[in-house]
Amino acid sequence: MAEDPITAVLDMLASHAERLSQLDAQVSTVTEAAGRAGEFAALAQRLDQRITALGLRLDQVSHASQDDPGQFPYTPVPSRRWWKLDGRDRATAVTALRARVEQVYRPGYGQIAATLGPCWDQHLLCLYALDILAELWSVLYLAGERPPSLLTAQAEYQARILPALAEQITVETSRCRHRREGQLPGSQARRAS
Repeated sequence: MAEDPITAVLDMLASHAERLSQLDAQVSTVTEAAGRAGEFAALAQRLDQRITALGLRLDQVSHASQDDPGQFPYTPVPSRRWWKLDGRDRATAVTALRARVEQVYRPGYGQIAATLGPCWDQHLLCLYALDILAELWSVLYLAGERPPSLLTAQAEYQARILPALAEQITVETSRCRHRREGQLPGSQARRAS
C-alpha cells in the first residue's frame, strides 16, 4: 500500500525544517566569526597606528642624537648568556658586572644593596638579575632628557622592579650552600687567621 501523500509531505517538511535549522546555526556561527574578524581588523589598525607613532618617536630620537651625539641615549650591551659563559669570558663579564655593582648598586641603594650576599657572582639567578638591573638603570638614568614617560619608568624601576629583583637575590644568597658550607668568598682566609 502506498504511503499517504500528506504524511510524505509532512516528513519532507520536517526534514527541510531540520536542515533549515542547521543552516541557520551555521549562518549564526559565520556571522559571529565575521564580527570577530572585524574586531581583529580594528585591533590590527590600532596596533599599526601605535607602531607608526613609535617609529616616528624613534626617528626623532635618532635625528636628535645625530645632531648632538652627546644626547644619544644609552644602548644596552648585548644579552650575556651567563649559563654558557666560562673561563676568561665569564671572568670578564663578572668583572664588568662587579664594577656596576660597586659603582652604582651598593652606593645608590643602601639597605637594599646591603642584603646582597658575598657569593652573588656564583649564582646564575643573581647574575641575571644584577645584569638586568645594571642595564635598565643605565637606560633610565643615562638619558639626556627626562620626559614624563622616562620619569614614570624610573618610578616603576625604583618602586617595583628593583625591590622585586633584590628580594630574589637576597633569598638566593641567604639560603645557598655557600652559607651552609661556609664557602663564602674570604671565609678560608678568616678561618686561617
